[in-house]
Amino acid sequence: MSEYLIINILIIIVPLSLSFEKNLKFYKKVKSVLKSILIVSSAFIIWDVIATERGDWAFNPDYLIGVKFFGLPIEEILFFITVPYACIFIFETVKFYIEDKTLNVNENILLFISFIIVFISVLNYERDYTFTVSLFTAASILLLKFLGKDLFVSKNFWLTLIISYIPFLIVNYFLTSIPIVTYNSLSFSDVRFITIPVEDFFYSFSMISMWILFYNLFETKNG
Repeated sequence: MSEYLIINILIIIVPLSLSFEKNLKFYKKVKSVLKSILIVSSAFIIWDVIATERGDWAFNPDYLIGVKFFGLPIEEILFFITVPYACIFIFETVKFYIEDKTLNVNENILLFISFIIVFISVLNYERDYTFTVSLFTAASILLLKFLGKDLFVSKNFWLTLIISYIPFLIVNYFLTSIPIVTYNSLSFSDVRFITIPVEDFFYSFSMISMWILFYNLFETKNG
C-alpha cells in the first residue's frame, strides 16, 4: 500500500465512521456532498492534469501504487474525494454543535480583496501555479459573495475553514516533506511555510470554500 493511499485513508476514516452517528446523521446528506464533489473537484482535477503536464508539480513514484488516470496518480484523484468529504463533514459538525452568528462583512472589502488578488496574478503571470491559484481564489471570493452571502457572514463557515486548516497543515507537511509531491521552483514564488508552498494556503481556501458553497446550495434547495 502506498504512502499517499494511506494518507487518503487517514483523511476519511473518522468522518466516514461517524457519518452514521445518530445525532448528526451525516449519511442523509451524502447526495449533496457527492454533487458538490462532482462539480468542484472536477474543475480542480482538470487544473491538476494541466499543471502536471506542464510541470508545475510532480508525484514521486516511490510513494504511489503506480495506477494513473489522465496522467494523475489514482491517489491524487482520491484526494479530491476524501478531502471534500472530510471538510463538509467538519462543516456539518460545527453547524450541529455550535450556534451560528452573523458577522458584519463589508461587501466592498470583498471586491477590493478580489481585485488585489487578480492584480497579484497579473504580476506573477510567468509563475503558472501562483498565477492560476490567484485567479481561482479571486473567483472563489466572488462566487461566495454572489451565491453564498449567507456563508460569507457565517461565523461557522469561517470556523470550519480554521479547523480544516489543521489537518491541511499536517497532510501537506507529509506530502511536501517526504516528498510525495514536488514543485517546480519556476512555477511558484518558492516561499514556503516549513515545507508547504504559501500558494497551497490559497489553493486550499478556494477548494474548501467552493465545496462548502455548492454543498450548501444543494442542501438549501433540498430543504
